[in-house]
Amino acid sequence: MAEAKKGEKKSEAPALAPIIIKKIQGEEAAGHGGAWKIALADLMTALMAFFLLMWLLGATSEAQRKSIADYFKPTPKSLVQMGQLAGSNGVLGGRSIMDPEGLPVAASQTSLLDLEPPRDPESGKERGPGSEADEKAGKGPNDKPLEEEAKQKIAAEVDQKNFDQLEKELRKKLEQSSALASLQGQVRIVRDREGLRIEVIDKSDFSMFALGTTRLLPRAQALIEEIAKSISAMPNRVAVRGHTDSVPFSGGGARNNWSLSAERADATRQLLVGAGVAPDRFARIEGVADTDPFIANDPSDPRNRRISVTLSYSDAAGGGAR
Repeated sequence: MAEAKKGEKKSEAPALAPIIIKKIQGEEAAGHGGAWKIALADLMTALMAFFLLMWLLGATSEAQRKSIADYFKPTPKSLVQMGQLAGSNGVLGGRSIMDPEGLPVAASQTSLLDLEPPRDPESGKERGPGSEADEKAGKGPNDKPLEEEAKQKIAAEVDQKNFDQLEKELRKKLEQSSALASLQGQVRIVRDREGLRIEVIDKSDFSMFALGTTRLLPRAQALIEEIAKSISAMPNRVAVRGHTDSVPFSGGGARNNWSLSAERADATRQLLVGAGVAPDRFARIEGVADTDPFIANDPSDPRNRRISVTLSYSDAAGGGAR
């Protein structure tokens, strides 16, 4: 019996193997990932862009919106055809867009884009050097108004320089000349709308001409000759004007202050020509009698008798002097 009991112990069942439980998540768990966050971010970006666009539309005028639209509007010439210009028929096609071998034209091509010239916002016509729109607007290097304005500016600068030098030279001559130093007070140099005017003025103890005649006295003749030497090399046109006082001719007759002032102006012209001023530089010789007095409150004052020699401003448009 004891042996039988021992045999029964030996035939007992073996120990159980451990149980392994595997949990397999189904398709329903896929919704717990982060893909929805990306979609939400895209939606928010699109909404932000939409609201920004609506705000811009409400905050700008019609003209501003048109200007913005024109700026971003593509043109046929400015579009890059990727499949035709370079690469293997598209982006990431294997070659650079700038690869010379991928260009459809010869290697001498220097640009991928043909830029369309700017256009006038009102007429729609092309703008640029020599274009019709720029010429009408007064712009561009070929525009005549700009050329004329530049010429006039240069001519004005030249006149300013020449007139300054002439005035300085003439005053220096008067100071250094023993014969003319006493006449410095009788020479008046002014600038007006016509140009540089040199006036030789009579006074009680000095007269340019003998009384009632066109004969220049020696000191006045020497003074006019010095003026001629100073202006002879200048290109500016010359105008000579004679003035008298209001004292009438005695004895009546056909002569009067009008004819006298004109004759004295012409006598001055002849002396200027004889001293070196070219005859074709004279633009005007006139006599105004006593209509433009130097001493307005005393028409009979001897200082109203004078000769004016005016150098006109250069005429840039005509290419010469006027």
